[in-house]
Amino acid sequence: MSRIFITGSADGLGKAAAQTLLAEGHQVVVHARTGQRLDAVQDLLRQGAQSVVGDLSDLQQTLGVAEQVNRLGRMDVVIHNAGVYSGAQVLPVNVVAPYVLTALITRPDRLVYLSSGMHRGGRADLEDLDWSGRTTTGSYSDSKLLVTALAMAVARLWPDVVSSAVDPGWVPTKMGGPGAPDDLRLGHLTQEWLATSEDPEAQVSGAYWHHQRRIEPHAAARDVAFQDELLTALERATGIALRPS
Repeated sequence: MSRIFITGSADGLGKAAAQTLLAEGHQVVVHARTGQRLDAVQDLLRQGAQSVVGDLSDLQQTLGVAEQVNRLGRMDVVIHNAGVYSGAQVLPVNVVAPYVLTALITRPDRLVYLSSGMHRGGRADLEDLDWSGRTTTGSYSDSKLLVTALAMAVARLWPDVVSSAVDPGWVPTKMGGPGAPDDLRLGHLTQEWLATSEDPEAQVSGAYWHHQRRIEPHAAARDVAFQDELLTALERATGIALRPS
């Protein structure tokens, strides 16, 4: 039985993964943006899930989420699922928050970062990005390339942690829309498998996954110089360093 924290788990793939993992007997900590949003996870809380609250588009609230999680005790797994598709909050939610939570939450055994097939259209260019979210300077594709590079950097810097990036596919969630063509169950199966499976494949760090198959990400995600440039930019923007092992 694992202790698993899932960001953005009040709906969509995050909530679906939380439901499955709870049903399998794992201890799950869910996350909602506001206290009001906890209404959406009352069914999970009744089943024994714990909860934390904080808006991941706000740096101070993200720091608070890390503190809340650490107060609950060490997690075995963190799934960085929360994401937004458009607007000025794309970089804070999709990139800054996973970076900050990775740096501040007591180091787990496994980390899973939600990427997207759209990361292949992202720009490997950090110049003039507004990490604060006050202005819109990065696209969804850009953010998913950056979070994929973050996952690969963590795998390199923390060899004792299994760090993975996942493309869940285009699935019918609130973000994906009702007409999305991919299978919703397959959209969260890989995250659950990476979080808990003893299959040696699931314990390969630094892999990029789609429906339990390893595929190669955008070349920039594996570029060590680009990874280091990204970590430096995020440290400068947040004042928080991601320390190597």
